Amino acid sequence: MKKAPPPHPPIRPAPEFAPAHACGRRRGRSSRLPASRIVDDLYPVAGLLGGALRLGVLTLAAALLLPAPGRADPPAASPADAPDRPLPPGAPQSAPGLAPAAPAQSARLANASSRVETRDMDQLDDRRRLVVGDVVGFRIVEDGEDARSLTIADSGDLEVPGLGRFPAAGRTCRRLAFELKAALETNYYYQATVLLAVNTLARSRGRVYLVGPVRLPGPQELPGDEVATVGKAILRAGGFTDFADRRRVQITRPAAGPPARGGPVTFTVDVGRIYDAGRTDLDVALEPGDFIYVPERLVRF
Repeated sequence: MKKAPPPHPPIRPAPEFAPAHACGRRRGRSSRLPASRIVDDLYPVAGLLGGALRLGVLTLAAALLLPAPGRADPPAASPADAPDRPLPPGAPQSAPGLAPAAPAQSARLANASSRVETRDMDQLDDRRRLVVGDVVGFRIVEDGEDARSLTIADSGDLEVPGLGRFPAAGRTCRRLAFELKAALETNYYYQATVLLAVNTLARSRGRVYLVGPVRLPGPQELPGDEVATVGKAILRAGGFTDFADRRRVQITRPAAGPPARGGPVTFTVDVGRIYDAGRTDLDVALEPGDFIYVPERLVRF
């Protein structure tokens, strides 16, 4: 007969935490965690909040600095779009690293600027000749500066900035402007648009000389504020005498240029027809240095 197995050991219940009063603590006293442990528990939470804050700041900065989707920045201006400026002698025509403009585009820009320049200078006065004492306004468009007042000296020269003394007397504003343009573009400018205009007229444009049978022969001053003609000059001299040939008054004008261009020029004017018939269109404007000769009639009666 087999022996009966020994009985299992009794199962003991799991130990339970003893209440506070069983551990020697007094009843009614709350159990609180220490402050150091509370701080240690809050460190991870603070780290998460700081990371979220930094992420928000970076997102806001990117939204302000980066362009919006679909929006492109304007293209940078090319050197061809910049206005023409005079460059000093020896300066490079293009900056290093920049590709030169296409030949066709450069030709179009040059033709357009040339048309504007020619149109501006063609509007200058081409009738009245400058004389000693005239005050003219001088300006170069490419400089972007105001006009300067220059006076024609007694020698007939104009003191031009950068060029020095330049012959001006006897030339019109338009002719002088083109001559100055050529001189400036030779040494100082790639393109120079010169504008000239008379600001103050000289009191006297010079002298003419009247001889022959008139009341007051001799030199006469040409006023600067009006156009002097041969008919007016004879009236200022007191008119013709009884033996003057009024139909064959001669005006001898010296050559404007060097002697190689030709000698003096002589005009014959019918002053009697100007006076009697009022043909002022036949009157001839005088220039400084003109010599007026009134001949006598061959038959006196």
